[in-house]
Amino acid sequence: MEFKGLVACRAGVGSSLMLKIKVNQVINDNKLPIKIEHGALDMVVGFNGQLIITLTDVAEELAAKHLPQTVIGIKNIMDKTEILTRLNEFLAAQK
Repeated sequence: MEFKGLVACRAGVGSSLMLKIKVNQVINDNKLPIKIEHGALDMVVGFNGQLIITLTDVAEELAAKHLPQTVIGIKNIMDKTEILTRLNEFLAAQK
C-alpha cells in the first residue's frame, strides 16, 4: 500500500519546499511507500491522504485540531536521519 502525504507550512513556500525536497530524498533513498504533495496549510482542509509533514511549531497547532491524518513535526528540515526516523515511526504504526 502506498500512503499519501502532504508537506505543508504556513505559506507553502520556503521552508516547506526545502522540507519536501529532503523528504522526497529520504523516501527515494529508502524506497518508502509514500507519495508526497506540497502546499500551504490551507490545503490541509481538503487533503485526503494519511500523513501531514510540517515543522514542529506548525505540527503542534495542527495536533490541536484533531485532524484524521497523522501529523509529523520535523525540527531540522535538513536532517535526513530525523526525517527517516519519523517516517519509519509512521509506517510502523500503520501495520
